[in-house]
Amino acid sequence: MNCVPRPSCDEVSRVTAQQTTVVFADIVGSTALYEAMGNERAALAVTELLNDMSARVLLQGGRVVKTLGDGILCVFSEPTGAVRSMLQIMREQRERIALPVTNQQLSLRVGIASGEVLDVAGDCYGDAVNTAARLCERAAADEIWATDEVVRASSESAGALFVRLGHLKVRGKAEPLLMYQIEWRADEAAEQLTLHGGLTDLGALQGQNSAQIQFSWGCSKQAFVSSDLPIHVGRASDAHLYIEDPRVSRLHARIDWHDGAFMLTDLSSFGTWVLFEGSDTPVQLRRDSCMLHGGGELALSLPFSAPDAPRIAFRISGEKLKFG
Repeated sequence: MNCVPRPSCDEVSRVTAQQTTVVFADIVGSTALYEAMGNERAALAVTELLNDMSARVLLQGGRVVKTLGDGILCVFSEPTGAVRSMLQIMREQRERIALPVTNQQLSLRVGIASGEVLDVAGDCYGDAVNTAARLCERAAADEIWATDEVVRASSESAGALFVRLGHLKVRGKAEPLLMYQIEWRADEAAEQLTLHGGLTDLGALQGQNSAQIQFSWGCSKQAFVSSDLPIHVGRASDAHLYIEDPRVSRLHARIDWHDGAFMLTDLSSFGTWVLFEGSDTPVQLRRDSCMLHGGGELALSLPFSAPDAPRIAFRISGEKLKFG
């Protein structure tokens, strides 16, 4: 194995940090591909995809810093080129796997962040590099996640739609980051997306005095307006949502009103699962946060696959709630 020498202190000290947009793009499903196709054919498929991604990055004015096994790290002088290149890469890959002659189902996930970056001996270092890597880790297959800085600096000519995810905890960061998902599917229903112009919250309601969230579990129902928050969920007798189940932590979760949205934070020993209406895939939280929007259910300490998991239904509304 060839070892790449790390930059010396002198090399680092001579470099000036520059504002840069960093992209991490990772191939999802390559492990299963190697098992199904064998090492040689799978390696060829992965290499071809990496080469196609690199070519698209170059066409949009970016630079491929290095390949990382099944992914690439690249940088752009401004975010619009980064967004455009990733949109095109996602769309081209969907067209590629739809071809009858294609027998591989590789997906991509992407993280994009902007900030000051040090370019040392062709490699790059800085907080934006670490943040882009963390966003890539958090994104699911076929998703592009980006920071607020990327979204606000992207030109509308990028042709992107931005879905606000809210403030989410990122490993290694002291404070939650405001993050967006960049929607690349041109045929996605427009009412499910957040357009660049207003950067309106997805699921958040305008006007703090009118935003309300309703909960129901067992025979109990309870509603709170945004000014009532924060509220706590748990087995403790003084919890706002008291769940009498020994499997639920005494202080299981907290719900805050932050930046125009209801935010759920798991505080428990065994986790919280969130299943939004219209989705088949629950979001698992372990000392983590996510934005609540629309309606759905929470499962406490046990996943939804457990038939007896403690559950709480929720719904967010901008009108006064009435219980019948």
